[in-house]
Amino acid sequence: MSVHQSIKTAVVILNYNGRKYLKKFLPSLLKSAEGKDEVSIIVADNASTDDSIVLMKSEFPMVRLIELESNYGFAGGYNKALERIDATYYVLLNSDVEVTEDWLDPLTEYMDEHPDVAACQPKICAYHRKDYYEYAGACGGYIDRYGYPFCRGRVFGTVEQDRGQYDTVADVFWASGACLFIRRDDYFEAGGLDERFFAHMEEIDLCWRLKSRGRRIVCVPQSRVWHVGGGTLPAGNPRKIYLNYRNNLLMLYKNLPTKHLRVRMLVRKTMDGVSALQMLLKGDVKGVQSIWKAHRDFRRMRHQYSDVRTENLEKTKDEDVEQMYDGSLVWDYFIRRRQRFSELKWSYTSCGEK
Repeated sequence: MSVHQSIKTAVVILNYNGRKYLKKFLPSLLKSAEGKDEVSIIVADNASTDDSIVLMKSEFPMVRLIELESNYGFAGGYNKALERIDATYYVLLNSDVEVTEDWLDPLTEYMDEHPDVAACQPKICAYHRKDYYEYAGACGGYIDRYGYPFCRGRVFGTVEQDRGQYDTVADVFWASGACLFIRRDDYFEAGGLDERFFAHMEEIDLCWRLKSRGRRIVCVPQSRVWHVGGGTLPAGNPRKIYLNYRNNLLMLYKNLPTKHLRVRMLVRKTMDGVSALQMLLKGDVKGVQSIWKAHRDFRRMRHQYSDVRTENLEKTKDEDVEQMYDGSLVWDYFIRRRQRFSELKWSYTSCGEK
């Protein structure tokens, strides 16, 4: 079922057992949309087992509620919810994000003025340390040649204080799923989020498809939000480790050009083995098991992606996608001790600052 009339921007929160976040952050989101008829706030519930639905119907009856029959994960939940929403733009917004009063305006204006941009994100800072960038998104995301993600403002575990050093609009490789502003047409033409990922890495995979097809991804830091982060699965959780490693391997297989695939996958396998060894030395047996299971399931699932990989390569306009770091982030961070985004040495690709 679609909304009764088309709207310009649909801000969609996918909720799963997030009652406390809805109660805390929905009021400021609703306030930011007051008087804006072209903006609609929608909550899609992923079959929560808490009383999220009761809360929505009793305290937020003005908010459109989409009740999904199962927990489809981040990717599947959004795909199924967005199919029911008619809008020019979607904003995929985590329930644990606090917005400012005018957060939406810079993003909308930039997208209106730049039709070649498929998606963008605001500056994302940490809710509990508001003068620091937030781990999952910061000021726009990138990956290195082996698939390791990082951001302007966050490289591995080093998160920078926000001193305005990344306040320029920049082309990036990926925009964070915590607050992803994307054109409806681009979302569906690229196939949406990969539901087999369930959660983690799916927005990077989607952005890679968009960029390889000639579309731009941008960070617009004139808009800022604060993200709690880690609300569903905290860092170090075995399930989170498993999904991150497995989905990263699937993403590389789906999108890497044939000329790079074999070597880079071999290097990545070696690096993951080193990571597992480090976990073992620290006594993290569950972490080691998660990495092993991720590689096992990647091998099992790879054949399912043969047709998807072929389609992606056929639609690729430029095999050397800009804003991919042509180097090893692991080597630069741990060996060369380049631990801030500004310290990384870009070569044929551009870090995208405008």
